[in-house]
Amino acid sequence: MKPVIASGIVALAMMVLFADVVSGQNYPNKSLRIVTAGLGGGSDFAARVIAQGITGPLGQPVIVDNRSSNIVGDIVAAAPPDGYTLLVIGSSFWIAPFLQKTSYDPVRDFSPITLAERSPNVLVVHPSVPAKSVKELIAFAKAKPGALNYGSSAPGSSSQLAGELFKAMAGVNIVNVPYKAMGLALNDLLGGQVQLIFGASAVAPHIKTGKLRALAVTTAAPSSLFPDLPTVAATIPGYEAVSVTGVLAPSKTPATVVNRLNQEIVRSLNTEDTKQKFFNLGAESVGTTPAQLAAAIKSEMASMGKIIKDTGIGIEGG
Repeated sequence: MKPVIASGIVALAMMVLFADVVSGQNYPNKSLRIVTAGLGGGSDFAARVIAQGITGPLGQPVIVDNRSSNIVGDIVAAAPPDGYTLLVIGSSFWIAPFLQKTSYDPVRDFSPITLAERSPNVLVVHPSVPAKSVKELIAFAKAKPGALNYGSSAPGSSSQLAGELFKAMAGVNIVNVPYKAMGLALNDLLGGQVQLIFGASAVAPHIKTGKLRALAVTTAAPSSLFPDLPTVAATIPGYEAVSVTGVLAPSKTPATVVNRLNQEIVRSLNTEDTKQKFFNLGAESVGTTPAQLAAAIKSEMASMGKIIKDTGIGIEGG
C-alpha cells in the first residue's frame, strides 16, 4: 500500500471516530421515541417504566409510540442510527423469523442496549398428577408416554416453546394442546382437562390455594418471584425458557450513544421503585451490558430455533 493511500485511510478512520465522539457528547439534544407493541402488554409496561426513569437524567422528553407488533421492527430498523428511536420488545421479536417471513434480521439490523426484564414460567400440574418434582414428572411421563397433555397459547408462544424444549431435553412424550389464549389453557388445567402448563405469574394464586401444584421455575437460576421453587435446570441441566424484554436501537448507532443509553436505563432498572413495579407485574427487572443482551438473543435464537425447526411449529399451528 502506498504511504499516501495509507495515510488517507487513517485520516478517514480518525474522522469517523471523531464524529462518533462528538455525537455522543451532544447527545441527546431533542426528544426520544421508544417504539413498542400495543397498549397494555408487557413490552408497553416496560417501555413506559423506562421512559419515566430516563427522561430526567437525559434532560429530554421520552415518548412511547405504540405500534402493531408486526411493524415495530421495520420502523426501528429504518430509523436513523442516532439514538433517538429505540425499540422495547419481548423475545418473541427475535423468535419471529423462525415462524414467519420478516423484513428485519434481529441481529444484523439492531444494536443491543440492555435486557430490561425477565418473566419466568412456572411448571405447574393438576393435583391429580402423582408427581411432586420434575424428576417424578419425567419418570411418570416416560412410564405412560402420551398420557399427559400440556396446555399452551398460540403456536410459537413462550408457553409452547417452554413445553417443547422440556419434551426434547427430558426425552418425554407429552401432548401439546394449543389454546387461543393462556387464560383458556389455565381454566382447563384447573378443571383437569389438561394435566400441566408452563404458566406465567397468573398461576400464583392457584398455587397458594392448592388448586395447582408448582414443581419448578423455568429460569436458569432461582427466581425471587418464586423463592421456594427449584429450577427445571436443577433436574435438566441447561434448560431455560423465559420471557424477556430487551431494549434495542437501529444498527450502527454510535457506541458512545449506546453506552450512554445503557448507563441511564440500567441505573433506572436497578432502583428499588422500578424493581417493585416489575415485581408487582410478575417480572424481575434486569440491567445488562449490550454484549450480554446480544449473547442472550443469539443463545435463545439458537435453542428455540432448533425446537421450532424440529417440531414444525408455525403460525398456523404445529
